[in-house]
Amino acid sequence: MHIVDNSEGFHDYTRVMYKYRIEGGHPIKGTVKASGNKNAALPCIAATLLTDQKVTLRNIPSIEDVDVMLQVLTRLGATVESDEEPGVYHITCHNIKSSEIPSDLSKKVRASILFAGPMVARTGRIQLPPPGGDVIGRRRLDTHFLALEALGARVDIDGIYKISTNKLVGVDLFLDEASVTATENAIMAAVLAEGRTLIENAASEPHVQDLCNMLNSMGAKISGIGSNILVIQGVSKLSGTDFSIGADFMEVGSFIGLAAVTRGELTIENAAPQHLKMVKLGFAKLGVHWETEGDTIHVPKGQSLKIVPDMGGMIPKIDDAPWPGFPPDLMSIIITVATQTEGTVLIHEKMFESRMFFVDKLIGMGAKIVLCDPHRAVISGPARLSGSELVSPDVRAGMAMVIAALAAEGQSEIQNIYQIERGYENLSVRLQALGANIQRIPNS
Repeated sequence: MHIVDNSEGFHDYTRVMYKYRIEGGHPIKGTVKASGNKNAALPCIAATLLTDQKVTLRNIPSIEDVDVMLQVLTRLGATVESDEEPGVYHITCHNIKSSEIPSDLSKKVRASILFAGPMVARTGRIQLPPPGGDVIGRRRLDTHFLALEALGARVDIDGIYKISTNKLVGVDLFLDEASVTATENAIMAAVLAEGRTLIENAASEPHVQDLCNMLNSMGAKISGIGSNILVIQGVSKLSGTDFSIGADFMEVGSFIGLAAVTRGELTIENAAPQHLKMVKLGFAKLGVHWETEGDTIHVPKGQSLKIVPDMGGMIPKIDDAPWPGFPPDLMSIIITVATQTEGTVLIHEKMFESRMFFVDKLIGMGAKIVLCDPHRAVISGPARLSGSELVSPDVRAGMAMVIAALAAEGQSEIQNIYQIERGYENLSVRLQALGANIQRIPNS
C-alpha cells in the first residue's frame, strides 16, 4: 500500500504532450475487460468526504479525471492510499483542513463541482472556482445551486462560488432539469440533512445508482434508486465502506463501435449489458449486433453495417435523451459508425449544442455528412475515409476520431490526446493488444 500526496503518485499528463499515430485498415480481434465507470468513480470519490472513516473504492479507472479528484482530496486534508491491486484506493477524510477547492485543479475537470454537496454537508462551507471540462456547449450550473439553496445553503457568486450553511434541512425538490451531477450534489447534501428530502425529476443513470448504493452502504437511507423520484431520509453520520464501481458502459459502447467499423471481432468482459438496452437498439439501426452471455458481450465479425429503415422505407433517426434514452456520450461514436454504414440516417443530438462540431474533421477524412444545425446531422454511407491530421476537442469526440482513424486508409495523427485519456484507461496499450496499429508518441 502506498500513501499518495498531491505532489507525487499521480499520473502527469502535462509535463510531456503526446499524440497518437494510427495506421488504419487493421481489424481488431481479441478480448478486453471494461474499465470502471468514470462517471461513477468521480462522484463516489467526492462522497468520501461525507465520513471521517476509511472508504475503500474498487474498480476505479486509471484516468486523468480520477487523478485530479484524488489530488483535490489530498489538498483538502484527506489521506489517499493506493492499493497493490490496481484500481483500488483507500481514502480517509478524517481531518479536512480547508474548504477551498484549488483553482489549478478545479479548471482541469468539470467533476470538481461534485465537491459542493458533500463539503457543504460535512463542513458547512466551500469555495469553488468555476469547473473546467469538455467544451461541448453551455453546461449550466443553476440546477446545482438551486437545489443546495432549497436545502438551506447560501450561494454567493463573485468570480468563484461561495456556498455556506448553518444547517441543511430536507425539502421537496423538483429539479428544473434531470442533470446527472446536480442530482448527485443534491443527494450528497441531502443524506446528512435534517429530515426527509424528496427529489423529483432526478437523473437515474447507472452512475447515479452507483453513488446511491455506495451511500446506502455507508448508512444513508435512499429509496427509489434507478427511478426519477428519490426519497432520502437524512442521518446524522455516515460510516466507511468497501464499494466496487460498476462497468463503464460508455467505454463498452465505444469498443463495440470500433469492432464494427474495423470489421473485427471482439469479446468484452465485465460489460454490464443490462445498461446497454437502448444502446443496443440504436446500434441495431446501423446493422450492428452483438451477443450476450452473462456479463460478457461478443461482437462477431461480418456485421451487415446497413441502415435499417423505419416503416415505409423512411430514413431512421437516432437521438439522445436522459436515461434510459440513448446516452449523449455515445453520440460522437455512433456518428462515426454511421459513416461506415450503407444508407442514410439522421442523428439528433439534443443535449449539447457544440458536441457535433467535430464532424468537420470526419468530413475532411471523406465522410458524407450534412450538418443541418448544431444539433442535427444527416449521414450517408459507407464513405471511404482517408488518414488525416486531427485534434481531439473532447473525450468522446476524441475517441470517435480514434475509431475513424482505425477504419481509414493510411496514417492519421491525433493531437491533444490528453482529452481522450481523461476518459479512456490505457487506451493505446489496450488497443494494441487487440491488433490495432496505434502508437502513443511524444510531440516533436
